Amino acid sequence: MSLIVGFDAATSDLAVAAMRLGASGRDGELLEESRFAAAPGERPPHASALLAEIESVVDRAGGWPRVDAIAVGVGPGSFTGLRIGLATARGLAQALARPVFAVGTLAALARGAGEHPDAVGRQRLAVIDARRGQGFAALYGSGGEEVWPPLVAAPDELAERLGALPAPPLAAGSGAIRFRGELEAAGAEVLPDADPAHRISAHHVCLLAETASPSPPESIQPIYLRPPDAQVWLERDAP
Repeated sequence: MSLIVGFDAATSDLAVAAMRLGASGRDGELLEESRFAAAPGERPPHASALLAEIESVVDRAGGWPRVDAIAVGVGPGSFTGLRIGLATARGLAQALARPVFAVGTLAALARGAGEHPDAVGRQRLAVIDARRGQGFAALYGSGGEEVWPPLVAAPDELAERLGALPAPPLAAGSGAIRFRGELEAAGAEVLPDADPAHRISAHHVCLLAETASPSPPESIQPIYLRPPDAQVWLERDAP
């Protein structure tokens, strides 16, 4: 069995985990996991806390000599959070000579939703609040296969897509909460706001990485889907 450390900084949550997994990616042992978000009104703590939290989780799991691989969520999500997460993953992989795996943040979110009792035999819709009145979304089948690749869309566009599905999916994520009215009107079942499936868990990043292929650290790229806010503002204010 291999020990993998996974983390995701693409959302307002900072999630880190260490897992010991078998070759199938289905069996394994969660050794350590942490997940926290900024206090209301504060910026996400990713820049100051990510590396320290990774080190803490690794120490509690037995130290870096025991770690076989690194996995990182590559979005879509916060432009700043993605840059911090990918830079950290690249730096650790290069410094420690460990393989690194890129995992879609929406895929990890859907993997968590798939563990809900109501998800049996159903498609899972993962939606992250993208701001600007939009959501980052992707649809996955009951076995975790990708049905819709990651996209960015307004809630009415998502509702139109949902209307073409043969059965209502189970929806989770910050965007599913924000656009609950539109999604439910289109037939989706959105989990209750307090359900933990709405938040990224890093052990799902680890599980997905175990069945993926490693990439050279320098080749891992974020899934942005749209330009950062700063670029939009510059283009809007250009003479």
